[in-house]
Amino acid sequence: MKSLSVKTNRRTQLVDITGEVEQAVRESDAKSGVCYVYVPHTTAGVAINEHADPDVANDVEGLFDRLIPNKGSYRHAEGNTDSHMKAILTGTSQTIPIENGKLALGTWQGIFLCEFDGPRQRRVFVKIVPDPS
Repeated sequence: MKSLSVKTNRRTQLVDITGEVEQAVRESDAKSGVCYVYVPHTTAGVAINEHADPDVANDVEGLFDRLIPNKGSYRHAEGNTDSHMKAILTGTSQTIPIENGKLALGTWQGIFLCEFDGPRQRRVFVKIVPDPS
């Protein structure tokens, strides 16, 4: 398993980690199999969406903040209840097939660390499970 370190710069931020995950697949030499991407945090998630146009990630960030505002009638005392809620919506893992030594992502798809309580230093675990030979 490989651990990626991702620094975020804003409270809510989608960070494209596709290149780092692709590098982990290349280093594994797996020709086919499965790639698991997991974020071990309760205020961050991982998502797959369009990464060709950065405006999509910016729009998603804004939508999350409008849907679940930072301030509200929340009971959690740490002041980051919205971050927990957003992480629940995105989930903490994604599974991507590996075919011909590459992630089987769609043409416009990318993998994003979804930061909801930044800025922070985050970890992302990438586990490659090759198909039996």
